[in-house]
Amino acid sequence: MPAVVLLLSTFPNANSARAAVHTLVEERLAACGNIAAGCESIYRWQGSIETSHEVLVIFKTTGERSAAAIERIAKLHPYEVPEILQIPAAGGWPAYLNWVEECVTG
Repeated sequence: MPAVVLLLSTFPNANSARAAVHTLVEERLAACGNIAAGCESIYRWQGSIETSHEVLVIFKTTGERSAAAIERIAKLHPYEVPEILQIPAAGGWPAYLNWVEECVTG
């Protein structure tokens, strides 16, 4: 598994997104999280097409900590079926990748 991974999740509002990011950073499950407001999602839910304004969060963590981070996001998330996707970071600036690893390992 790659050393650094991105976890993507959408939240219903900035407050719930901010709380999740703060918790994961505090618990060293993520080095940081970027909160991007203004995301419009169109999806099928319980047989209907829905449209929602959401907030996208991009968490940075390590492959080693990703399972625990995913589990924590799911517990904190207000949605019944939250979007939580893991994307491997194929590369990046070495100093930044090292910083991510240092942040989550202590």
